[in-house]
Amino acid sequence: MKDPAILARCNLYAVLGAIPHLLYLDPEAAALVRGKNIRVGFSVKNGPKATLVMEDGSATMVKGVDQCSIKLWFPSVEKFNDLIDGKGTPIPVSGFLHIGFLLKTFTRLTDILSAYLRPDPAALANPVFFERSTTLMLYVIGRAIVQIGNHDKVGMFSASNITDGKIKLGIGDNLSVAIHAKDSHLMFNPFPNDCGVTSQMVFTDLKTARDLFDGNVNAIVAVGMGQVRIGGMVSQVDNINRILDRVAIYLA
Repeated sequence: MKDPAILARCNLYAVLGAIPHLLYLDPEAAALVRGKNIRVGFSVKNGPKATLVMEDGSATMVKGVDQCSIKLWFPSVEKFNDLIDGKGTPIPVSGFLHIGFLLKTFTRLTDILSAYLRPDPAALANPVFFERSTTLMLYVIGRAIVQIGNHDKVGMFSASNITDGKIKLGIGDNLSVAIHAKDSHLMFNPFPNDCGVTSQMVFTDLKTARDLFDGNVNAIVAVGMGQVRIGGMVSQVDNINRILDRVAIYLA
């Protein structure tokens, strides 16, 4: 079962939280906000609050909505989740001068993001699109692991069994994210190095990662075939994999 409140956290911090990576990977997306300086705040009643800060073609996401150019308010976590599913309309409560940006530029930006995260199978035949889509999925999954491990009851149980340390999730030799575990609390690092890594799960290539993300390959079989490398404290990876099972439910 999905908890709508946890899904809202995944949608805000993991799905919309991938926009900074989208701007780095996709020139068209970056061009939409080049030369702009705008802060879009998302305030969900009884749910998460964060601001997407866009500055000249790049972006970051920060917690809270204290300083935003335009503030969007959602009366429930369900209404926010509807927006991400393309079924709802945001309610601006401040920054009305930026409604044009919201309806045109930001909508186009989220359309591009959705195309990568929920791709047309035919689009995946393009190797550039395939790489960008799979890379974005790694960032989304990494961020979702943290939200589920810190807030979902089942995920929290798995997180409580993760020994303090740094778990690396990678694709090939040049792409990785990390999950930091400290006192049963998880944190996401989008740009880690190998210093202090206590365990790792590395997919040999983009195709292997994609097949696993899409549920087309069994993880245990992939490990046996050498398509996934596991090292270090195996118990850490095992519990991260248990949280990954929950991620698949929430992001399906």
